[in-house]
Amino acid sequence: MVRILLGREEMDWNTWMYEIGRASSEFIDSLEEFITIAETDKLEKENTTISCPCKKCKNAQWFTDSTDIKNHLIPHGFMRGNFRVITLADLNPSVSDNHTDNEEDSYNSDNNVNFDDMLDDLDMEDNVADNDTSFTSLLELLNKMLPEGNKLPVSTYQAKKLMCPMGLEIQRIHAFPNDCMLYRNEDKDLHQCKVCGTSRYKRGKPTDNVDSDVSENGPLAKLLWYLPIIPRLKRLFANEKDAKLLHWHGEDRKNDGKMRHVADSLQWKNIDKDFGEFGDEIRNIRFGLSSDGINPFRDLSSRHSTWPVLLCIYNLPPWLCMKRKYIMMSLLIQGPKQPGNDIDVYLQPLVDDMMELWSTGIHIYDAYKKEYFQLRAMLFCTINDFPAYSNLSGYSTKGKKACHVCEENTHSIWLTNCKKPAFMVHQRELAENHPYRKKSDLFDGTIEDRKLPPPLDGETTFSKVANINVVLGKKSFDPPKGIWKKKSIFFWKLPYWKHLRVRHCLDVMHIEKNVCESLIGLLLNIPGKTKDVIKVRMDMELMNIRPEL
Repeated sequence: MVRILLGREEMDWNTWMYEIGRASSEFIDSLEEFITIAETDKLEKENTTISCPCKKCKNAQWFTDSTDIKNHLIPHGFMRGNFRVITLADLNPSVSDNHTDNEEDSYNSDNNVNFDDMLDDLDMEDNVADNDTSFTSLLELLNKMLPEGNKLPVSTYQAKKLMCPMGLEIQRIHAFPNDCMLYRNEDKDLHQCKVCGTSRYKRGKPTDNVDSDVSENGPLAKLLWYLPIIPRLKRLFANEKDAKLLHWHGEDRKNDGKMRHVADSLQWKNIDKDFGEFGDEIRNIRFGLSSDGINPFRDLSSRHSTWPVLLCIYNLPPWLCMKRKYIMMSLLIQGPKQPGNDIDVYLQPLVDDMMELWSTGIHIYDAYKKEYFQLRAMLFCTINDFPAYSNLSGYSTKGKKACHVCEENTHSIWLTNCKKPAFMVHQRELAENHPYRKKSDLFDGTIEDRKLPPPLDGETTFSKVANINVVLGKKSFDPPKGIWKKKSIFFWKLPYWKHLRVRHCLDVMHIEKNVCESLIGLLLNIPGKTKDVIKVRMDMELMNIRPEL
């Protein structure tokens, strides 16, 4: 933040900054002197930019050329409450050789920091209007409170620069609006999509005039934000408290045969049995992945859909697994359209890291055990609603074969009046001698004597999708036929995926909400919520179900 003023009395600089006309020669001359001191201060502090203190920028914008600041201050004027007097003598010690000790004492006395006044300044309307400006003002206050010469950053910009070397960076990966590919690795310098040939940039009209530097070719058509997970895992284990929590499932969990934690599930035990080397190290991470579309603008009439991809850590205690502090947002897929079946394109950076964490792992320090070890991690399952389940798995969750458990053995009937399929034969999931199998009047009017088809394991499913060749992207005009739309990136990238018994889970919130709303709406006959409508009665009559209704 620029906090330097002319070496004159306070009333003098207060007058020229805020009271005299900005078109007057006195203001212009004083502004030139102000810019000179700002340039000198920039050189002394070895900065490359100067923040603009005008009412519009509020020290949140930084410029390398002081002329830009001058062009802002003349039309907008100075913001209030963000300056203290610094003279040229302060910036150049040789100028102060002629000053007496009394003058120095007098100057220091006049410029003692009044923290009450500074706190009042933080509440000013000009600062509250902008979060960055408020945070910058707080840093400014703390810098004054600490001893002279401290290294605390005095602006949001400097604080962000300080945090970048810590490894918590964000990767901005250029994408294509038709979801065909990402511009990364060997494709990072391309200007056109390899699949459909469309430009990488937003352009008013097609043109081949592009520069070899992709950052100089105008705004990007689409962007993917990737927050690498490996540096964040290192930070978790570097904190002794968090590292101890990551041991919880193996050291502190009550193991009495009851289902209290994901580690009590059959899938967890099967992984320990099938991949003994992975299961022997209790610190190895098991992730749950969740993704869904959101409207970040809170406008119910908007169809904008941005997709975050979140990772939860199942090593943690059950009361912390779903806490926001421990959930990692790994990807942010920009809208306005949802990626749909092409979400695999955007999952590539995350899956590449997951492959590294599974195969070789990373050398990491455990602050709780006070030792280094080789950390590995895996994707335990995904958690989604039904439409997102279809996008991630590649299985079509619409139509007469929508059941992802039965697949080809799904039994459905078509409701003539409701114009949709219905799945009626749930009795076959009961024991063979269960009395409900013979109570035809409670169901669809038939006695159910069929057996439940055997569950499909990962190997069987993998054999069905292994030969599917799909070109991702909205311009692909040759979708595969059948219930499988694609071979998921998890199948053809993660070597352990086909060995998992349960790969995709349906989130409880949607199931509870939809089932509960349907039942309550039916029982209470709530208008607009009940399923007992005239079309349903007509279809029941055609199927000879409950003729008394």
